[in-house]
Amino acid sequence: MNRLLSRGTIILVFIRLGLLQASWNFQRLQNLGVLYALGPALRRLFEGEDLKAAQQRHLEYFNSHPYMAPAILGAALAIEETQAAGGTSVVKAAEFKKMTIAPFAAMGDALFWGGIRPLAACTALFFAFRESLWAPLVFLLLFNIPHLLFTIVGFWLGYRRKHHILEFIAQKRLPDVAVRAKEMMVVLLGALCSLLVFTLLSGLQKSPLWAGLSLFFVFAAGWLFRKGASALCLLLIGAFLCILSGYLL
Repeated sequence: MNRLLSRGTIILVFIRLGLLQASWNFQRLQNLGVLYALGPALRRLFEGEDLKAAQQRHLEYFNSHPYMAPAILGAALAIEETQAAGGTSVVKAAEFKKMTIAPFAAMGDALFWGGIRPLAACTALFFAFRESLWAPLVFLLLFNIPHLLFTIVGFWLGYRRKHHILEFIAQKRLPDVAVRAKEMMVVLLGALCSLLVFTLLSGLQKSPLWAGLSLFFVFAAGWLFRKGASALCLLLIGAFLCILSGYLL
């Protein structure tokens, strides 16, 4: 198939995707951002009534994760280009968007908000604990580099592979990556808490056995939670023990 869109137009669409969330509305959420991003390409692919119909298609409801949306819209753009060139596609652009926005949003929330961002924050806390001014920069780099790479690669793969981008996402098992990121975050957070406890006890010239006792309570709380204990009750008990240990120390 002959490409109807120039490289400059495709790059312009990608740049405009950075403003996907610049205008929200209660009825169709991100649809104005979608049309703004795809607008230059649609004007090159269609004219007259066909252009109005294409614009109307992309004014439909759209709400997905901002870092996953470029993959969806890259594929939708390629589908529109294929149909404008007289080719056929197994799915139309509007249908592809409808069936992908929800699962892509769920994957993006789990991976970026629930995985990468907390992991970056926990890593930066180690630098903050050492009173290093690098802490904010570490957080920004560890969070922004992955999501920028994913946005760029996702848009490019979506445009090149069209609906086959779904196979690529499935092969990479992004939900599993999100789980691994969360596990790493928990490990780092536990290590940071241990470091804080030992540093505090050393400063107070107290026996490190207190740290072992606190570790016992952590394991006990985890065991009780797995047995069905209320998270709120465990939180209140933990707060009480922290206050009590403050008086004892």
